[in-house]
Amino acid sequence: MKPILLVAVMCLALVGSVMGVFAFPALLTLFQREWGLSNTEAGWINGIYFAGYTIAVAWLSALADRIDAKRIFMLGAAILLLSNLAFAFLAQGFWTALCFQGLAGVGLAAVYMPGLKALLDRYEGSKPSRVSAFYTASFGLGSALGYAVSGWSAQHLGWQAAFLLAACGAASALLLALVFLAKRKPPPPQPGHLLDFRPVLRNREAMGYILAYGAHCWELFGQRGWMVAFLTYAAAQSASGDLAVPGPATMASLVSLSGMVSSIVGGELAMKFGRRKAVLTALLASGALALGIGFAADGPYVWVAILCLLHGILILGDSAALTAGAVQAAEQGRRGATMALHSVVGFGAAFFAPVAMGLAIDLSGGASALGFGLGFAVLGLAAIPGAVALLLLTAKGSAKG
Repeated sequence: MKPILLVAVMCLALVGSVMGVFAFPALLTLFQREWGLSNTEAGWINGIYFAGYTIAVAWLSALADRIDAKRIFMLGAAILLLSNLAFAFLAQGFWTALCFQGLAGVGLAAVYMPGLKALLDRYEGSKPSRVSAFYTASFGLGSALGYAVSGWSAQHLGWQAAFLLAACGAASALLLALVFLAKRKPPPPQPGHLLDFRPVLRNREAMGYILAYGAHCWELFGQRGWMVAFLTYAAAQSASGDLAVPGPATMASLVSLSGMVSSIVGGELAMKFGRRKAVLTALLASGALALGIGFAADGPYVWVAILCLLHGILILGDSAALTAGAVQAAEQGRRGATMALHSVVGFGAAFFAPVAMGLAIDLSGGASALGFGLGFAVLGLAAIPGAVALLLLTAKGSAKG
């Protein structure tokens, strides 16, 4: 298959796979009303998706060093298909939602990084960093589509339709991988235990990007988990003159879509000006904005929406560069293990972040400018340790490829 077609197929497969990742956050206020969820409980349901991911990804991504990653990707798409169907037909409250969201996280673990490895293993072009950028940016496109589809379907067809459409997206990913990914010989056997991450932990360059990715995911998935609820609160406090601005679910979709473009542009800038410099700029800028954005919740909705859009652009500015940095720093034969640890750290942070933000809101007395202000500040503070790890562990200079 021509490289451009291979990249297009895998990007489309990822888009279909992740349509359901933010279906619950997109409808969070609806579920809080229908199921009587507290902010902390809603945070747990948001976060459990990434707990399931974190538990499974170490095994699945490391396994991609030993078997064809295509098989793992297809397994993940099948799990996403089943978990979204189960949520649509069987979810009735906190515990069932927690169960099916956790299962979906396992499916995402088998899709996201193994899918990138399946793509890179088959890619024969000269710009693997650019391929990584387009693939990871497709996560943003799938998220944007998921927000838009969830908001529209809940309004016109009921919330169950949002998860049924997400199941259709997963089915399309499974079909694309089955039809278009050529069979590949298993990689040569690797010494050591499947989950022996000691060689990766000794790789300073890779660990710098991995730890910074943890800070990135803490802020990104905390923001994504609460963005619609934040915008819904801001819209309720705002004057009627702001009604021309897109509603919360549509605005969240636009934020995700802009983030996809930001990720690709950030990857290009990293190749031109140096990966470390580009990552530090985006990481610190998004963290600084997060420290203040929530306190604007009682202001005009139009300004809150603009701040969310800017925040989303800054957060995703380092996404592709971080993943490409970890992949390129991986030792020969350790790419799967490196991507596994990359995902464990990143999505482990993604699990705790929505919970921490929900807890901050509850401890501040509920949804308010103070509650959202402190919640977003909790997210933004992660930029500091992320930047320190990147500075101490990675080398200066420009990253090419």
